Amino acid sequence: MTEPENSKSIKFGIAFKLGLILAAFGVLASGVSGYYSYTAGRALVIKLAEQGLLTSTHVLGRRLSIALGEVANDVRFLARIPAIKRISLPSGNLPVESQNVLADSFAAMLSVHPEYFQIRLISADQNGIELVRLDRDRGKLARVTGMDLQDKGHYPYVFQSLRLAAGKIYLSEIAINHEQGAHSGLEKPTLRVATPVKSPTGGNSAVVVVNVDLNSLFSLLKADLPYDFRLFLSNEAGDFLIHPDASQTFGFDRGRRILVQDAFEGASSIVEGKAQSAVMTVSASERQPDKVLAAFIKLPYGDTASNRFVILGLTQPLENVLRDTRLLGLNIIQMVLLFSIPAIILAVIVSRAMTGPLNMMVRAAKRFSEDHVTIDLPLERKDELGLLARGLREMQTQIQAHLSELYESQRDIDHLAHHDALTGLANRLMFNARLEHAIANSQRTDKNAALIFIDLDSFKEINDSHGHAVGDKVLKAVATRLKGMVREVDTVARMGGDELIVLIEAIDDPHVRFVAQKLIEGFRPPIHVDGKDLQIGISIGISIYPRDGNSPSELLNKADLAMYRSKKAGGNTFHFYAAEMAPAKTG
Repeated sequence: MTEPENSKSIKFGIAFKLGLILAAFGVLASGVSGYYSYTAGRALVIKLAEQGLLTSTHVLGRRLSIALGEVANDVRFLARIPAIKRISLPSGNLPVESQNVLADSFAAMLSVHPEYFQIRLISADQNGIELVRLDRDRGKLARVTGMDLQDKGHYPYVFQSLRLAAGKIYLSEIAINHEQGAHSGLEKPTLRVATPVKSPTGGNSAVVVVNVDLNSLFSLLKADLPYDFRLFLSNEAGDFLIHPDASQTFGFDRGRRILVQDAFEGASSIVEGKAQSAVMTVSASERQPDKVLAAFIKLPYGDTASNRFVILGLTQPLENVLRDTRLLGLNIIQMVLLFSIPAIILAVIVSRAMTGPLNMMVRAAKRFSEDHVTIDLPLERKDELGLLARGLREMQTQIQAHLSELYESQRDIDHLAHHDALTGLANRLMFNARLEHAIANSQRTDKNAALIFIDLDSFKEINDSHGHAVGDKVLKAVATRLKGMVREVDTVARMGGDELIVLIEAIDDPHVRFVAQKLIEGFRPPIHVDGKDLQIGISIGISIYPRDGNSPSELLNKADLAMYRSKKAGGNTFHFYAAEMAPAKTG
């Protein structure tokens, strides 16, 4: 039976109807499988993102605990400064020289910790008078003295700290600082860390207090978080202390409550003490309804006996998490189309026995999509499945060929970006990079590097007499000859026109002289181009790092000056840079 007759019988026979039903079933199955693959992949992406976000929150919480521990260590260190022990009781006075020593120590601590905005020594007597106080005021350190020192004995961070044993730490509640005279810390979220000062006679004679700028502290902690992460912090009741929208923080300080459990319902389990962590997907806010992933953890705060804690959280836009699933969806659509069209053709003559080869092609397509690896296909079949398999293999081969061409083009582009198009030598961009590397290497190994600046003595006459085409061939021959006279590790570059330069690392002056003389001798034989013997001489200028300069531009300039001295001497010679070569200053 001929092909047209066969097609006609299939078109009007029962086989065609059965094939149509099987084709419809295949398309439907392919579509359902694709949809299931997409939804399963999307759910997996979200789950992995939730786990990663929760891990990031735990890491940030660990950093916060470490940071608070470092603040506590700083406070203990200040409390052990010898000058602080000279407080006299019961007067609570401190000698002036001791005050100055402590002021210098407090200033040094503030200088290295930008997140601290105030350090004070407060007496246990005289109503808790401030004995020494250093404030950060608009980027500068200001010492407060005399009548500006205040009584602080009625503040909890003073009288509660005085009840502690030596070395114990008091952590205040996180609140807005309303204490007047706090300069940079006024009206900012503040954490006070304090410890008592033990007197030589027993008891506590004073308190050292460090005021920490909460915003600065968290800016340091979250510096390396992804750009789209948002940070939240609340107290144990759920009041926001840190929020991307500053108007949502410290609502209790303004007479209203703005709670984390209202914005993130899943966080209520932490506030109620039912869970240590919570992960959820919610709308960011009424004004910003886009979905976000959110992770919150319970973070112990202060000494373990108090059972105090804060709630730390991170959010990430769900849209950013699912961005990669768009590509997954497109790939699945392509696969559905790829297998739907052959299903319509093959359904006329296939049976369930043909599902094995079809599955083989599914695995091959998936493996190729994921790893660009080809696996066995039923290429030997003579039916439509074999045709599809060969088409798939041809597509894989073409894609691999295109990828190879892309990689090769990328290598060519990279080569052109760093090499001279005419001679193939390194260009100025690549040479500058090599020179910076050589300078860094010389600083590390304490060995010299040399720049040999070369100008062709008779090149202009060759160009004028024989034309630019011959001149280009001469430049190529010069480049080849130069590369053959230096080491492979040395860099030969064309800076433009007939100016070339050689970079030699780990070299001393006698060796440089030897190389320069070798180059001059190497150009005494003529260059054979287009049946002509053309004589080329070279003028060489040499600068040495670090003797003649510390920067690439300085070394190049001085090598150029030395080269011009060789030109003036008649060419075909070399000169090292010397101070008298520098142009005279005018004015």
